[in-house]
Amino acid sequence: MFACGLSFALTGLLEAAVLPYLGFRAGEVSLDEKAEIVFVGQFAVTTVVLGVVYAITNSFQPLPDDVFRYDLKGPFNLRNGWLLWATIGLLSAFSAIALTGVALNFFYGGSPQRETDALVLLLPLIGSSSISNACLVGTTGVLAPLLEETVFRGFLMASLTKWCPTPVSVLISAAVFALAHLTPGEFPQLFILGTILGFSYAQTRNLLTPITMHAFWNSGVILFLIFLQLQGYDIQEVLQPSS
Repeated sequence: MFACGLSFALTGLLEAAVLPYLGFRAGEVSLDEKAEIVFVGQFAVTTVVLGVVYAITNSFQPLPDDVFRYDLKGPFNLRNGWLLWATIGLLSAFSAIALTGVALNFFYGGSPQRETDALVLLLPLIGSSSISNACLVGTTGVLAPLLEETVFRGFLMASLTKWCPTPVSVLISAAVFALAHLTPGEFPQLFILGTILGFSYAQTRNLLTPITMHAFWNSGVILFLIFLQLQGYDIQEVLQPSS
């Protein structure tokens, strides 16, 4: 996990250092170019970090059959169907996170100020053009879920089960997943999402389950905000309602 974090940080720093030499300068980049940079940056990070994960785990070959397993078979199998349990997990996550939001609003006496997380930083790009929309969906709905689920569920959680019971491993990996987003105000929701993602993986032993859940969750948020933008709503106010 230290190697994953270090490779993530170094890849981001390298990208920031290289961009000016490629002609991209702050304040002179169009929205479409920003979206493309976000997508290429996420692609680079995903490739490098997954490469590090597989390089480290490769020394422990042969791996168990249920480690880093991506199996399209039996999507609706009652016991371990990846699409069935992804759907169940999505509905559970939506309900649990909605209830958590209501509880937090009640506890704080109003809507807490949203932090400057990745979604808020992407707001100017949402709905600006079809290119930006495609890049954002590709970034948040494909690359990010593939990276995060492989690292946090396929690698970290699976490793922890060698020393901890599965429920404990799920909770620890969910906490690390939430902390890694560097948004303390969003920790409860991210922790709950990570927990449900973890239990979905434990149920099916198939990374397609949490990846599918994560992909639909992320891309659903982006597509919903694009829809609101097209309808003329101010999505900045939707995400950061005035107190």
